[in-house]
Amino acid sequence: MIDDIALQQLHEWCEGDKRRLLGIVGLPGAGKSTLTDWLIRHFDGKVAVIPMDGFHLANNQLKALNRLQRKGAPDTFDVHGYQALLRRIRHAGANEIIYAPCFHRDIEESIAGEIAIHPETRLVITEGNYLLSQDAGWADTPALLDETWFIHVDETQRLVQLKRRHEEFGRSEKEAEQWILSTDQPNAELIKLTAHRADKQITLKQK
Repeated sequence: MIDDIALQQLHEWCEGDKRRLLGIVGLPGAGKSTLTDWLIRHFDGKVAVIPMDGFHLANNQLKALNRLQRKGAPDTFDVHGYQALLRRIRHAGANEIIYAPCFHRDIEESIAGEIAIHPETRLVITEGNYLLSQDAGWADTPALLDETWFIHVDETQRLVQLKRRHEEFGRSEKEAEQWILSTDQPNAELIKLTAHRADKQITLKQK
């Protein structure tokens, strides 16, 4: 899914003598989760993946803040909690197992402590939309990572993938199209403006 040079870098980090943190950024539907799932299989469980989505604010909190209809916007995440986890991963003790939350689209909520990062794991990948954003508290995130990659995919393919994902998790075709128009695309425009801050631009290969 990625070129040989990028893949070789990850092999070296995975076998290195210190822990590395890689941030993967892309527009909604670009394939961030697909890429990280592929990397987990490719490295046979030697890497850990921490999705930024695990730090979605719970729906009851979003309702209280009147932000539920903007779920996925930069200010609908616990950004400081996410950054605290990245710091803990970086400075973990020699025998410390770290647990992280995971977001489930079928229930639209996160479950705490579902992802385990073991002491021997040298490569930790975190993926999300706003790792390069300067807004809503996100500006400190890149300094917590060794490198950031912005992934690119054909725009038509991205929108097809995005619509399919919404429909797979219960939205009708009309609801999916409306959510993309009202929420995903405005967010995508914000994310697109951050691409130049990434250390590398990565175009995903067609499988």
